[in-house]
Amino acid sequence: MPKKKYVVDLIAEERATLVHLLRGGKTGAYKLTWARILREATAGLSDDAIAAVLDVGTAPVARTHRRFVETNLDAVDEAPRPGARRKLTGKREAHLIAVACTPAPEGQACWTLRLLAAHSS
Repeated sequence: MPKKKYVVDLIAEERATLVHLLRGGKTGAYKLTWARILREATAGLSDDAIAAVLDVGTAPVARTHRRFVETNLDAVDEAPRPGARRKLTGKREAHLIAVACTPAPEGQACWTLRLLAAHSS
């Protein structure tokens, strides 16, 4: 069996941080999975065993090991991902919300997306 390139070794403070994340209750799913992968890695499980236990792929397990070894627990806060540009500016969004909060047009029970789109254009 080849020697692991990235070996996870937690100090007491890092272990306490992981325990806090796992027991906190208000942590995102990504961070919880990340913490569980590290917890299982310190127990000596192989990447394949961790992937099977946590029902994740082996690539995220290996990636988590690498990120931890390179950046320690700073890798928990994932870098923001680029997303699609906003469709509305702040001013147009505020106008849309204001219109949606008014009574629905005559003959309509409530505002629909089509009615809002027609009213905004």
